[in-house]
Amino acid sequence: MNAMSWLETYRGTVYRWEVDQVDHFTVAFYFARFEDATHAMLHAVGLDPIALAGHGQACVTLDGHVRYRRELRVGDVFHIRSGVVGVDDDGLRLVHEVIDSADGTVCTTFAQGVALIDRASRARRPLTARQRAAALAHRVEPPAVDEGPPPPPAPKGDEGFFDAARDAIKPSELNLSGEAGMAAYIHRFSASNAHVLSAFGMTPAYSRQERRQYSTFEFRLSFPGFVRAGDLVLVRSALLHVGTSSIRIGHRMTNAQTHELVATLEQAGVHFDTEARRPAPLPPALRERALQLLVSR
Repeated sequence: MNAMSWLETYRGTVYRWEVDQVDHFTVAFYFARFEDATHAMLHAVGLDPIALAGHGQACVTLDGHVRYRRELRVGDVFHIRSGVVGVDDDGLRLVHEVIDSADGTVCTTFAQGVALIDRASRARRPLTARQRAAALAHRVEPPAVDEGPPPPPAPKGDEGFFDAARDAIKPSELNLSGEAGMAAYIHRFSASNAHVLSAFGMTPAYSRQERRQYSTFEFRLSFPGFVRAGDLVLVRSALLHVGTSSIRIGHRMTNAQTHELVATLEQAGVHFDTEARRPAPLPPALRERALQLLVSR
């Protein structure tokens, strides 16, 4: 791997207000930092919002795959390095590595697909020769990540999904292109998790009493649409898999006014012992109730 091709795109720390009930870096704040890293990477190749504004174009995220390999906790220092792993006619495949700056461990990886579009029509536009050359200058080999077997296909129907989050997009949640940033979606998906978990007995009261939480190790994201400030959104969620300790949840966000699908997330995590900092088996009663809520694939 050519270390000179990587670009450092973020350097900072985990602030106390960015830590969740699991006592580690909240997934939505990872995505706020990924937004920073993406902007820096796109700026390096001439595809940032400022460079594209005069042409009526923008770069948007199409999908993403995140592997959370080691947790970051309050006060930890970290940086992100980013590179290009693929160049298409109208977009790029990026990769970001979140690295613990204290010991050099790669804690999280994010593979991200981005496309160049016309802002008015949302039609995809070809990259210029200069943009392609700039992107190829940051070409890296994709990091070796054990992704395990691919999950089964997503459920086609809506049976088993229920309303789990509903609110409006705030002006403070917009990115530099004037659309909801990635963290805005993740905050709402995280809120939805609490409703899904509570449905089979893993309630906030249970989590506090038993010192058990839901800790994420994988995200599979897609962004088929977009929302802006003032748009009303609805998240419907369902249980997709229940193992001994593992839990997989599916989320679908729609624009509540137009009913357009704007984002999906398949999230994999574990029933987590917050004292031992490791997965713990689901109690049999909770697991049995969870199995009854599973949707068919």
